[in-house]
Amino acid sequence: MHGLVLSAVGLLLAAVLLGLFYQRVAVSRERRLYRMPGILIDLGGYRMHINCTGRGSPAVVLDSGLGDSFNSWRKVQAPISAFTQVCSYDRAGLGYSDSSPLPRTSNVIAEELQRLLVKSRVPPPYVLVGHSFGGFNVRLYASQNPSSVVGMVLVDSAHPDQLNRFPPAVKKMWDDQIRGAEFFELEIPFGIPRLRQICGSGPLEVALNCTFHSARAWVAEFKAFRENGMQTRATGPFVDLPLAVLSHDPEKLLPELPADAGKVFNKLWEEMQEELTHLSTHGVQKIAKDSSHYIQLDRPDLVIEGVRNVVDEARRSSSSNKDDREH
Repeated sequence: MHGLVLSAVGLLLAAVLLGLFYQRVAVSRERRLYRMPGILIDLGGYRMHINCTGRGSPAVVLDSGLGDSFNSWRKVQAPISAFTQVCSYDRAGLGYSDSSPLPRTSNVIAEELQRLLVKSRVPPPYVLVGHSFGGFNVRLYASQNPSSVVGMVLVDSAHPDQLNRFPPAVKKMWDDQIRGAEFFELEIPFGIPRLRQICGSGPLEVALNCTFHSARAWVAEFKAFRENGMQTRATGPFVDLPLAVLSHDPEKLLPELPADAGKVFNKLWEEMQEELTHLSTHGVQKIAKDSSHYIQLDRPDLVIEGVRNVVDEARRSSSSNKDDREH
């Protein structure tokens, strides 16, 4: 019996060491295969990744959803760069960015983005585009730097009150997702998520998501979500700021929920999306037919169109203000 126990312990230890080795080799290989576009900027002890393409003003800044990397904008960045400068980036800890010693609150994230844009020499003014959780961050940025922001696009953005207004089934799903993220973080060092093929839908997504620092940042963002909602609730209104609100198709139900709960969720989501439109007197909402939550992947044409419209409106406003000053 004693020998069996020792053998079992030995096999477990060997499996752990093999998993650690497998994960380390895989990450090293992927970093060689998938070279980082853009640059790394030192923010004082840690570096953040930003990828800017195109030319023109105002510059468009893309902020991704909870735990997502810059790669979530892969279908829209090049088309937007055809009519102005556009920058996607990785929040600290995600994708190619180093981990930050600071908490993952939207206040901190907005401050880090401001430093990143200054140090990477992307001049204002900006049109901010936020998907899901990124909607919190761009609202905080606009509140902290009102003179630098000339437009905003919210892509199926999170709502500050959503956790309070969702029905019990959705709140349970949210709690389950947090536990799943925590378990994912525990498994990552041993390469288990790679073997389970749950890091992403493509090789680059796996390379960006299947690292310990990305998993840790994802969990930290999850856990700070309620606090971030409270911070965001205090932002706005944004007076006459050009604003586009893009919302997913209400006929698309969440696969994680029973049909009845999914319909309730979508009804509440529609109400909250409509409320976001009133953050500005120039707010316009558009429903993305046939799209789920990731509108930039399911209907990139609508995101490109929404960004173009806000950029054009910001340019017209700037030109009008210039003419007024000259007269």
